[in-house]
Amino acid sequence: MNPRSLPVARRVALLVKALDGAPRTNEALAKAADGEAMLDVLVSASEKLGLGLTREELSRTPPIRDWIWWHGKQAPITIGN
Repeated sequence: MNPRSLPVARRVALLVKALDGAPRTNEALAKAADGEAMLDVLVSASEKLGLGLTREELSRTPPIRDWIWWHGKQAPITIGN
């Protein structure tokens, strides 16, 4: 089966599973200066795995979306003042 034919959420889940125990990729994510740099690392990992995830798909799909938010500690929206 071609992984690119799977739904985005399933491909993200496969990427997350592949990142578990991948020290170099995890180190690169931890050292990333911002969310854009994290997306660079994640898109590269996705391509190596043949998942074909785009920056947009990664940036809006949990848990990647949440990792990027937490890394930058910037809420995607704010409520109130």
